[in-house]
Amino acid sequence: MIKSWVFEFFGSPEFESTFDPQHSADYFNGYLALWPRAEALGFEGIFFSEHHFGGAYSPSPNLLIAHVAARTRTLRLGVMGMVLPYHQPWRIVEEIGMLDHITGGRLEVGTSAGIPNEMKYIQLGVEEARERNDEAVEIIDIALRAGVITHHGKYWQLDNLRLVPRPLQQPTPPLWVTVVSADSARKAAKRGVKICTGFHPVPKVKEIFDAYRDEAARHGHPAGPEQLGLRRQVAIGASGEDARRDTERQRKGSLARLAADPRARIGNRPALDTPISRSFSIGDEEFISGTPAQVSDEVIRQCRETGAGHFLATFRDSQDMARTWELYGTEVNPALARAVV
Repeated sequence: MIKSWVFEFFGSPEFESTFDPQHSADYFNGYLALWPRAEALGFEGIFFSEHHFGGAYSPSPNLLIAHVAARTRTLRLGVMGMVLPYHQPWRIVEEIGMLDHITGGRLEVGTSAGIPNEMKYIQLGVEEARERNDEAVEIIDIALRAGVITHHGKYWQLDNLRLVPRPLQQPTPPLWVTVVSADSARKAAKRGVKICTGFHPVPKVKEIFDAYRDEAARHGHPAGPEQLGLRRQVAIGASGEDARRDTERQRKGSLARLAADPRARIGNRPALDTPISRSFSIGDEEFISGTPAQVSDEVIRQCRETGAGHFLATFRDSQDMARTWELYGTEVNPALARAVV
């Protein structure tokens, strides 16, 4: 079985450059009405994303989780991921406890170190962000399990700090981290948390997952399909030609957004690749398009070749998002549920 998720970027609409309150409200309300449909359409859950400074409408995705939780019963909800360098880790632990209660134990917890082209707006350097991320992860891992944290590090000094409420899911909700490199995958495997990746061609994704599997084995942690998530951008249509047109729009928009990220290798442009910030390549396999049958076959192929048991679909730039979800939910999700990885 391949568990099917929506990865919701919730990008800023084109009209945002000339802000119209009514258009903004209609756009927001359209998604608020759409997200609960994921439950009836057979999705395992929705992962929201955290972005700032104009790229998306989700600077505080935990608020979206709380809203959707009230309108669903079984849908799992999370963020992939909360950008830890922007937050106080003790505050993140408290929100996790609250959200796990609000969702009735349906919370998934994903974290991220952030992206350079957003961090630069607040003069947060990549090296400091990485240090803050690593220290915050250490605090969160201990505090979620113990409920009380004493920590003395570079950025936080905490003594016998009691954090409530404790999560319903014990010892913790499922923990995820986004990765783009084998080194990051190994760090996650050592912690015993799940990983999700995208952008790279399938052979590179497999290399990253193999590094995770190797390190997890060293520490006695599970490393099967349940621990591995693959995220891709998907366009689907009743005819393949319609989907291909959507994919081309999606590809152009995605590459334009990523052009500001120094980690991205686009065409012949070199990417930053240091121990602090890992690079990623954008392969053709990042964009999946076609009829429901074609999309199903390609998703299953990529998951089988990499060993991923979770597939996160990003739907963007569709002319009719509700129709896209219906097609995917009614025709692709059943095929993924039957697939064996």
